[in-house]
Amino acid sequence: MPLPAPAAARRPDAPAPLSGSLILALAVRFLRGRGNRLISSTALSALAASTLGVTAMGVAMALMTGYRGDLQKKLVGGNAAVLVYPQTSSRESGGAESARFAAELRRMPGITRVDPVAYVQGVIATGGHEAQVTLRGSAPGQGLLGATSEQLAPDAEGIPGVVLGVDLAADLGVAPGEHLRLVIVAVGEGRPKFVYRTLRFAGTFSSGFAEFDREWAVTSRETVAAIAPDGLESLEVGVEDLDRAPAIAAAIRAISPDGTLVTDWRELNRELFAALSLQKAALFLLLGLIVLVSTFNVASSLVVLVRERRRDLGVLAALGLAPERMRWVFLLYGGALGLAGTLAGLGLAGTISWVADRFELVRFGPEVASIYFLRAVPFRLSLADAGLIAGFTLVVTLLSCWLPSRRALTLDPSAALRYE
Repeated sequence: MPLPAPAAARRPDAPAPLSGSLILALAVRFLRGRGNRLISSTALSALAASTLGVTAMGVAMALMTGYRGDLQKKLVGGNAAVLVYPQTSSRESGGAESARFAAELRRMPGITRVDPVAYVQGVIATGGHEAQVTLRGSAPGQGLLGATSEQLAPDAEGIPGVVLGVDLAADLGVAPGEHLRLVIVAVGEGRPKFVYRTLRFAGTFSSGFAEFDREWAVTSRETVAAIAPDGLESLEVGVEDLDRAPAIAAAIRAISPDGTLVTDWRELNRELFAALSLQKAALFLLLGLIVLVSTFNVASSLVVLVRERRRDLGVLAALGLAPERMRWVFLLYGGALGLAGTLAGLGLAGTISWVADRFELVRFGPEVASIYFLRAVPFRLSLADAGLIAGFTLVVTLLSCWLPSRRALTLDPSAALRYE
């Protein structure tokens, strides 16, 4: 191999020797190790450790993101993004004032629907079973808890239909068409009194949200109004963009009559989602320690590589490879391992998350579901989470490779070749 020409004999615009694509070729050659192996055993162990660390982070972030997203979807689907509670019910004002206010809200930009809803709480019983229930009166087909008009319509005897949550129906052990007894406590003539009504079991709904499926029932708004004339009424407002719900709630509050309570889904569940965000951040940092430890394997493989390739590095240094360019060889070596481990880990995490979500591998019984709100935990590995994990892994990998690569700067060619 001819020696590089002296600096005075080279053209000013000629590329420096032992540079450019040769740096990448050396990094690839060191990754392969000696012989014809695709990757050396030292690099393979570092790659496996990095892959496992990224996989753990990916699956954990997919679980937290999926849980938060599904919980948000079911909370908003069961109620609405914005809730408006007028000071007086529409029945007290004859309905005209409430109708005008609802029509004004429908004309606001970003609002998709405005539906009046009535609520009453009581006890529902059949045979030897009974359970506390929140009875929701709404229009047919509204939200996750919707029912068809045929289900809610009164039968030939004038008994209105009711749709129960799937877990509530199982607890009561009712059959289609069976009559249920509803008991509520109302206020009449300044004193409490019991009100009894008979309802017809017309079907079930399944929202996947434990509280709705176990404690809620749906009937028509007119039925709830007849049962409890003084019951709670509200306007449920649907929006195009859930992230704009606080701004839309503020706009509604500005045009609402005095005494109207306006809230949005974020304000109602502020503590819950703040706790979930804190938990996700803490989980990311804790699992990030696994990735940090895995980068030590990459750094140790560089240390071993410098020792094993001492003679080769001495020859390259004697042929004119600058120490700064030699450092880039090792940074490319570590960066390639980090990038390969990151891509493999994210791919494996995505596969595990898809399987766990598709077959609902993380499921809860009714008692545990009442604590975590969901009967099955979804897994969603978002692009934002994948990008954050990839950025974190690559940064810590390159930082861990920086110090071992500096050993190449102190290499003395004569010392490296003295005993060869």
